[in-house]
Amino acid sequence: MVDRHLFVIFGGSGDLARRKLLPSLYRLLQRREVADRCLVLGVGTSRMSDDDYRRMAAQALTAAGLDSGRAGEWCRQALFYQSTADGYEALGKRIAHIEAEQDLPGNRVFYLALPPPVFPAAITGLGEAGLATGAGWTRLVVEKPFGTDLESARRLNDLIHRWFEESQIYRIDHYLGKETVQNLMTFRFANPMFESVWNRDRVEKVEITVAEQLGVEGRAGYYDRAGAVRDIVQNHLTQLLCLVAMEPPASFEAERIRNEKVKVVEAIGPIELDQVLLGQYTSGRIDGETVPGYLDAEGVPPDSTTPTFVALRLGVGTWRWQGVPFYLRTGKRLPRRLTEIVVTFRQPPLCFFHGTTDGCQIHSNVLVIALQPDEGFSLRFDVKAPGSDTRVDPQALHFRYSEAYGRLPDAYETLILDVLEGDQTLFVRADEVEASWRAYDPVLESAGTPHSYPAGTWGPAAVSPQLALEAWTPG
Repeated sequence: MVDRHLFVIFGGSGDLARRKLLPSLYRLLQRREVADRCLVLGVGTSRMSDDDYRRMAAQALTAAGLDSGRAGEWCRQALFYQSTADGYEALGKRIAHIEAEQDLPGNRVFYLALPPPVFPAAITGLGEAGLATGAGWTRLVVEKPFGTDLESARRLNDLIHRWFEESQIYRIDHYLGKETVQNLMTFRFANPMFESVWNRDRVEKVEITVAEQLGVEGRAGYYDRAGAVRDIVQNHLTQLLCLVAMEPPASFEAERIRNEKVKVVEAIGPIELDQVLLGQYTSGRIDGETVPGYLDAEGVPPDSTTPTFVALRLGVGTWRWQGVPFYLRTGKRLPRRLTEIVVTFRQPPLCFFHGTTDGCQIHSNVLVIALQPDEGFSLRFDVKAPGSDTRVDPQALHFRYSEAYGRLPDAYETLILDVLEGDQTLFVRADEVEASWRAYDPVLESAGTPHSYPAGTWGPAAVSPQLALEAWTPG
């Protein structure tokens, strides 16, 4: 059971709060995971009354497809607002007043739904106002990106640790909240038939892809400073890499799981620059419509060299994975949206099945784990084609979450509930963040001019077919 608490959202009227946080909290209420045990205090720079904030929140919940009557009633009963224009001391007094009025025990979540440059000011304000500790538990949730390189990540960690213990800190990566991502551990460690072949002896290569059909969509100010490496590779893709490559933990406990993830990141070998492909999309066609290039997006400098596509090859220097290439790929304005992990197994050492030209007909067994949008997996294998003595056809077994379970919880629902329950399993620890930046800093420091690729294609394949997405057919 979740303890009664006050959920404080910095950036309480912002896009993340409206689209994700408030709807997720309300869905948890509907599922009775939280029930009446959560009150929400929105915090922002603008001035508005509690009633103004409640109306805004009710509109956001209605836009999310939630029952307007019940959602509005929840907003009137459970939501409050405080402006930071009055300072953090005033914020502390407002929190104390709400807790006394509502008979709360002093448990607090501070969720920084803010632009990263504002993190230090908010953290310092909380610390100096004495809000890092309270009568009950206090937890700090920090959105990604956590830093822009190793040095900035260290500075941010040092600042947070000045006021908060590591056990209070929840560095959030919403990919880890997806049910299908969490299922990677179950898939591997609960199914001996897969775990027994999950190693360098049986696996030829692993490909992890996050493909986006959208462009920068109004985020040019942030994206042009970040680029694809900071936006996706350092966090989302690396988290998926950790879950694919980690060793079984001694027990299914947060710290033991996080220990194994850190070992994977620390085992990433130096990334050779000739094994990195950068791209930037130009105008092209997607779903029959012409879309502008990156340099034509509002807010993007005309001479920007920010990559919107990254593909790289790296190695994980552990006993299990030594010599197996891992390909990480991400890009914007690709033909379709997908996130998937493709594990290609080694072919048999001898081929007995030949076609009319005496070429080997055996295909590699391939496991495709689809994380979005059509969540599930398929296992590709060879069968004998009917009516032929030698012809071999590849077929597949399929599983889809939607067919078995219906709607899956939103990632933020899962992660918020974990925060409220004090479970840090799906959150990133300080040493993991720093190890990840240490691996990718050389790529950022040596990045050259990206190759262009037309929107609606799978990246600059002509430059490096092995690294670009057209080296394989996305599942």
